[in-house]
Amino acid sequence: MTDPNPAVLFVCVHNAGRSQMAAGYLRELAGDRIDVFSAGSEPGNAVNPAAVAVMAEEGIDLSAATPQILTTDAVRQADVVITMGCGDACPIFPGKRYEDWQLDDPAGQPIGVVRGIRDDIKRRVQELISSLA
Repeated sequence: MTDPNPAVLFVCVHNAGRSQMAAGYLRELAGDRIDVFSAGSEPGNAVNPAAVAVMAEEGIDLSAATPQILTTDAVRQADVVITMGCGDACPIFPGKRYEDWQLDDPAGQPIGVVRGIRDDIKRRVQELISSLA
C-alpha cells in the first residue's frame, strides 16, 4: 500500500489572491502528486481580477476559482499548512508542518506589483515541491 499524496493547504485572509495563486501554481507544477487546497479566514466574494490576470499570463486559469472559508477539517486533512498573513486565525494541530510566507497582499496593487508577488509565490511553490518530493 502506498502512502497517499501529501496534502497542502494555502491560507490567507480573503482567499482571493496569494493563496489562490499559490494553489494554482502547485496544481500546475505538481500535477496529481500533491493534493492542493486553499481557504481564507474571512473569504472574499471573488478572486482578485489582477491575480486572475497575472496567472493567465502563466497559462493558469483561476477564473472559475472561488474563495473558500477556512475550516478546522481543512487544516486537519492537510500535511502542510502555509499561511500568508492570516496570523492567529489558523488553527494549529500537532504533527503538521506549518510555514508562514511573508507576502504582500495583491489587493489594490498595480499589475506590475501583482506580477512580482506572483513570481515570488512561484519560486516558493517550486521550493515546496522539492521539499515534498
